[in-house]
Amino acid sequence: MPNVLVTKARPAVTRAVVPALVLALSGAAATPALAAGVPTVQRGHDRTVTFRTGHAGEAFVSVTAAAPGVSWAVKGHESAVLSLFVDGRYATDDVVPAAFPIKREFALGRLSAGRHTLRLSVAADRSPGKSVRVSGLAFRTVAAGSASYTEMAHAPVLYGRNGTGGTSTGPFQNNATDTPLVAWHEDVPAQTLGHRLLTYSYIWSNEDGGTSTPQLMARWGRTSDIEWIYQVEVDAQGKRVPGTAVFQAPNHVTQQFAGTYEGDHPLLQTCTLNNNICDKVDDPMRFSLSTAQSLDAATEAREQVMDRNPWTYWVVAAEARREGRVAADPPTTSQTLIADPRDYLYLVVRKQTVNPPNGTDWVGLSIGVKLKGDPTLYRSDHLFPDRSINRDLPAATTVQLPPGTKPSDIAEITGIRVPATSKDTGATIKVQAINRAFFLGRNDEPGTSFIAGPTPATLTPQNPTAVLYTAPATAG
Repeated sequence: MPNVLVTKARPAVTRAVVPALVLALSGAAATPALAAGVPTVQRGHDRTVTFRTGHAGEAFVSVTAAAPGVSWAVKGHESAVLSLFVDGRYATDDVVPAAFPIKREFALGRLSAGRHTLRLSVAADRSPGKSVRVSGLAFRTVAAGSASYTEMAHAPVLYGRNGTGGTSTGPFQNNATDTPLVAWHEDVPAQTLGHRLLTYSYIWSNEDGGTSTPQLMARWGRTSDIEWIYQVEVDAQGKRVPGTAVFQAPNHVTQQFAGTYEGDHPLLQTCTLNNNICDKVDDPMRFSLSTAQSLDAATEAREQVMDRNPWTYWVVAAEARREGRVAADPPTTSQTLIADPRDYLYLVVRKQTVNPPNGTDWVGLSIGVKLKGDPTLYRSDHLFPDRSINRDLPAATTVQLPPGTKPSDIAEITGIRVPATSKDTGATIKVQAINRAFFLGRNDEPGTSFIAGPTPATLTPQNPTAVLYTAPATAG
C-alpha cells in the first residue's frame, strides 16, 4: 500500500465556482408526489431536475441522500444505488449506504453554459434498496480558465470492480464491499519550469485482499483503503504532456496510461481485491467522485481526508463489523480480527528518520499509551515490529485501549523506536508533531481531537523511548 508518488504539495488555491440554479423538478404522472418539496426516488420512477450553468466549465453536484431500510452494516441491505444522468448521459453512481442523510459531491464533466437536466434513477440491477430520499441538491461550475480548472479537467473517472483480475463475485461488487467513498488531488510543480504534476487519489471502504485488518489499524490507522490512482504532468496552458499519464496498476506498479479519455478525464477501473487499477473498463458501475478536495502531503496524512468527511468512518466500521472482522476481545496475535473500532485511539504522527537504511532493514515507530491508574503500556504495534510505522510522511496509526476509554483517562503517550528486523541499523527517529488524536463516538464518527501540535523528541538506540504527551495537571 504505497503512498502517492509525490511528497510535497502547494497550498490549495482559491476556487472560482459559479453556483447553478435549480429551476424545476419534474416526473412522470406515476411518480410519487414530493413530500415538502423533497424528492423520493423509487425504482422505476425516475426524477428529473433542471438546472442552469452560468459559464462553461467542469460541473459538480452535491447530493444529500438517505435510503430507507438500508444499512451498510447489514448483509443484503447494504445500499441503494442512485444513478445520475446529465442531459441523458450516464455520469456516476451514488452508493447510498445509510438511512440517515449523507452529503457527497460528484463530478458531472464539462458542460456548456445554459440549461441542463439531471435525472436521478434507483438502479434496480445494482441496488438492494428500493428508494432514496434526496434532501439536498446543489450545483456549481468551475469555469474554464479559472485557477483550479486544470486540476478538475484532468480528474479520473473510476469504474467498479467486477469478476476480472481474480475478483470472483462478478459485477456490482461495490454496492456492498470496498466502495469508493471520497477522492482528492495533489498539485505540485513538475521538474519542467511552469509545468505541474497532478495526482489523484481515492478512498475505499476496505480492501478485500492485501494488508491484513490488524496491520491496517497498526500501520495505517484505519481499515479503509487509500491509493493514488492517476498522475499526469500538465504544461503552463494546462494541457496534458504526452507520455506522462500513469496509473497504479496491479501489484502497485506504476504503468503508463493507454486507455480511453472523456475529454481529459481518463477512464479507469478497480480491478484487484486490494483496489489497484486497470486502464480498460468493463464494469457497469461508474464513480465520478469530486476530486476538488486537496491535500498538503508534507504536513497532512491522507487519512485526514477522512476526518473532513466524518461519515466515512461510520461506513468503514460498519463494513468491518458486517464482514466479521471485529471481535470483543481478539488475541493480539490475530491476523484477521480487530477490536471494536470505538476501542482505539486514532493518531496522526509526523516524524523523520535520520540515516534511513537501505533494503529490508528499517527502523519503525510505535506509539505507546499509559492510562491513569493502569501500569499497562498499550502499544500500536502490539509488540510486532513489522506493525510499526516505517514511512516518514505524516502517518496515521491506532492504539487499542480498554472499552470506554476517554481522553481524560490517558496519562501519557510515548514514542518508541522499533527495529523492524534483527539488524538494528542505528537510524535515529525524530518525532516532530502529533497532528490529531481522537476516539470514535457512539455513531462511529470522530470525536474532538485533544492533541495537536509539536511534540519534539529524538529516539536513538541508546534512548529508544520518549514522552510525547503528558496529561495536564488537574486542579486539586
